[in-house]
Amino acid sequence: MEFHIAIGTALPDLIRIDESLRAVDPAALVDIDGATLRVATSLGASELHFLLAAAGYRIASSQLTQLPSICCGGCSG
Repeated sequence: MEFHIAIGTALPDLIRIDESLRAVDPAALVDIDGATLRVATSLGASELHFLLAAAGYRIASSQLTQLPSICCGGCSG
């Protein structure tokens, strides 16, 4: 699933978030595009919200948007 998180005034610590994500989802990807933190992961929204908070990046639920799936199933996912 792909998520977009609107970045508030505090920039997220990408290294800390990436390490936390990869501990539970080794294929996860995270980056910043302008004012948006982009996350691709197998986690659901509530799991991601909890993981971000545990990684020190607390967000409001309104900042988290789940994008529609673009999975074609070609990688057996």
